Amino acid sequence: MQRTCPPKPVFLSWARIGDDGGMASQVPEPSELSELSSIASSLEQIARRVTALADAAVTAKRDHVATDLIAVERALLGVVRRLERMLASGR
Repeated sequence: MQRTCPPKPVFLSWARIGDDGGMASQVPEPSELSELSSIASSLEQIARRVTALADAAVTAKRDHVATDLIAVERALLGVVRRLERMLASGR
């Protein structure tokens, strides 16, 4: 089977990671706000712990471990930012 159009470059699809496809953002219910705030706080604490582990791995010259932990830290902080935006929209 032949393609009728060329494949999209991978970097173009990366921009859509985490994108909700342009859907209108939903405001959390008031009953959800405190739970979401608690989750965001917990994830922020976990991110700090992961940061400490990544720093220790860098110091110990364990580059592969440090690289993976830094990626986990960035993902966690991205989740925290998204939750904070949701919380801000619900206030």
